Amino acid sequence: MEKNFKRITVTSALPYANGPVHIGHLAGVYVPADIYVRYLRLKGRDVIFIGGSDEHGVPVTIRARKEGVTVQEVVDRYHYLIKDSFEKFGISFDIYSRTTSKTHHKLASDFFRKLYDEGKFVEQVTEQFYDEETNRFLTDRNIRGECPRCHNHEAYGDQCEKCGATLSPEELINPFNAETGHPLVKRATKHWYLPLDQYQPWLDKWILEEHKEWRPNVYGQCKSWLDGGLRPRAVTRDLDWGIPVPIEGAEGKVLYVWFDAPIGYISNTKELCEGNPEKYGNWETWWKDPETRLVHFIGKDNIVFHCIVFPSMLKAHGDYILPDNVPSNEFLNLEGNKISTSKNYAVWLNEYLVELPNRQDELRYVLTANAPETKDNDFTWADYQARCNNELVAVYGNFINRALQLTQKYYEGIVPPCGEVNDYDRETLSEFKNVKENLESLLENFKFREAQKEAMNLARIGNKYIADCEPWKVIKTDPERVKTIIYNSLQLTANLAIAFEPFLPFSSERLRKMIDMESFSWEQLGSTDLLPAGKQLPKPELLFTKIEDNVIAAQVKKLEDTIKANEAAEYKAAPIKDIIPFEDFEKMDIRVGLVKDCEKVKKSKKLLKFTLDDGSGEDRTILSGIAQWYEPERLIGKRVLFIANLAPRKMMGEESCGMILSAVNYNGDLSVTTTLDDVKGGSQVG
Repeated sequence: MEKNFKRITVTSALPYANGPVHIGHLAGVYVPADIYVRYLRLKGRDVIFIGGSDEHGVPVTIRARKEGVTVQEVVDRYHYLIKDSFEKFGISFDIYSRTTSKTHHKLASDFFRKLYDEGKFVEQVTEQFYDEETNRFLTDRNIRGECPRCHNHEAYGDQCEKCGATLSPEELINPFNAETGHPLVKRATKHWYLPLDQYQPWLDKWILEEHKEWRPNVYGQCKSWLDGGLRPRAVTRDLDWGIPVPIEGAEGKVLYVWFDAPIGYISNTKELCEGNPEKYGNWETWWKDPETRLVHFIGKDNIVFHCIVFPSMLKAHGDYILPDNVPSNEFLNLEGNKISTSKNYAVWLNEYLVELPNRQDELRYVLTANAPETKDNDFTWADYQARCNNELVAVYGNFINRALQLTQKYYEGIVPPCGEVNDYDRETLSEFKNVKENLESLLENFKFREAQKEAMNLARIGNKYIADCEPWKVIKTDPERVKTIIYNSLQLTANLAIAFEPFLPFSSERLRKMIDMESFSWEQLGSTDLLPAGKQLPKPELLFTKIEDNVIAAQVKKLEDTIKANEAAEYKAAPIKDIIPFEDFEKMDIRVGLVKDCEKVKKSKKLLKFTLDDGSGEDRTILSGIAQWYEPERLIGKRVLFIANLAPRKMMGEESCGMILSAVNYNGDLSVTTTLDDVKGGSQVG
């Protein structure tokens, strides 16, 4: 449960400004963070929500080189794209700034300088990977090689995207320059290191003894790192993009992005408070007062940095509070495959907002319902459609529509007075009176998926109540009873507008307009008198509409086209075989054969039996192992190429006289070679 803090600082991981935000980012970090912050604001808590772009990461330099533009152009483009997407999607940051700001550069430099002046760093000369052809040291992200754990040959120097392992370049087998493919050598260079090993005793106690309430995936990963023993970690690197190391003798070196980026949370808070001190006060209160709670929302690939490295930095500095909780999620997959920014395999937020306009809440709902809170989860467009249509439309939207339409039908949109309450009414009212306590317990323990289910349960209660009470029948015999039914249904409607506010802010706002509910707070949740009798309600509209099949089909096709494009891009033709004399080629008799019949060979999964007209006046039989790529009927009537002068060969009890020629496609599929024009059987190829 939440401790008694005066205020709460909430941060969300800074996305790299080298591309748009996708649904994996949203499900893992930004939607749960936004739910939590909206809930705290509803409760009247003193909270700030800090976000921003990480503009010094190596991925932005890679993107710039690929596009042939400056790094500044890249970060400017994507910072504003990401910021705009977040705003339109309803991620309610108090500030979304950037690590290229002057405020951040100064604060990060000052942070480093304080630790340097106090002797908190260790200076070391080490050998690091260097590309002699481009004359530069390579960053972890610029290095690829074979993962020592899963043996993926395309692992990065800091992480394997296939198995998720956190790596160092030294661990890679046969490392090479990711951009050029050049082999690498080692060269000596001087850097400054944060001696994490010196902080291990403190971290062991602080995490393993004092924060057992952290999510099992977070606690477990921290324990694994601590059990393995911590080593000093470089805080500087050789790079021409970033915050210059603010000491003499460090020319050509910048602050390592893992050191620089989390300080962005602090600098963005400073920028926020200095821009509006009347509202937010002094920035130091949000980061240095022990009565402030610090909560980081991150993905699992950032657990080590936010639970071990950044706290060690804060501890070394001495003036800052430490994170009280780090609710990290696992990864979200897409249609059974891993989301990949580099391969463009994702559902991008900026594209979603255009292609499915005004459906922010539908995506928020599905991502929360499938939130990878304890294990990796999968997003599919079929599930998206099913949840939208079967839950948002058929349950939540259906109840709201019934309650409001019945009010219009029987009382011209005026909230009727509540009459006599029976036992069933009391039972129903007690159910949604408990929702506030249930939701609070779940939200404060970062169980957002279960919390959304609890909110949806309110709508299920409402649907059951109306269905059981049957006001359309009772109106004929007991009109006073119907007033009570509708009154209770409208109170439940108003409760839903509050309960869903953290999860579905756009539809909650529309619903409040439909019931003319101007003011609301978390404390009102569970009340049975939110809409007074006699209140005139506006004409209702549908809260949600169905997602049609063609919309889903278009999104699925888009992903399938991306996969095909990636396969084509990755395809490399097999090396040309050894040169042969022309006379050797002339020995092969390649001819055209008309397929008179084709059938599967019994007891064989691979072979098809061809009966060809080869122009000789007698049928020729050839067996070919292409059954997994073709149905036999599809080949009948085709003119195929075959080698006519191969020695006969027995296969599965059948004699095969020749070989059908096929091409191996980029994805491993086979394609039988045919002629463009109508050529007679037996015609020679040469």
